[in-house]
Amino acid sequence: MVDHFPYRVVSGAECVTLVWRPGVGDALDEFVVGERGGLLVFADRDALQEYGDRKGWSLGWEDEGAIDLDVVRGWVERPGSERGAASGGLLLDAWHFVEDLARGVGAGPLRFARGPVADRAWEKAYGEEPWTREEAAAVRALLREGLALWERAMDAPRNPAP
Repeated sequence: MVDHFPYRVVSGAECVTLVWRPGVGDALDEFVVGERGGLLVFADRDALQEYGDRKGWSLGWEDEGAIDLDVVRGWVERPGSERGAASGGLLLDAWHFVEDLARGVGAGPLRFARGPVADRAWEKAYGEEPWTREEAAAVRALLREGLALWERAMDAPRNPAP
């Protein structure tokens, strides 16, 4: 049974692979951190597969996720812009990504993740419905917070596979 999934992240000139683990039972999804609390970051598939084999993980390569945070960042930084290249699907993926990242690194819930406006935006994102300005601002605030968390996580000591 597959219990861990590679997740590629493009940000700036860097493309890394993290390990995503779905929650079991009441546990929530999260990105895996190493023994020192930093994200597990892999530069290539072989290193991740070797590490996963040593840990006894079953890796789900066929369901490998990916996100381009540069596109997300571009949308966040242009408040007047429509979704454009950052489709509702990508922004919803980014929302999931930053929440799973926050849980993985122990940052706690993101401040802008919930509330009536964010909840409406969440529901609309699934249907690709347009957001009001207030809803788009709430999503931008959430993703801005998540992108800052990503930057801190990548600046912190990482746990590359030995």
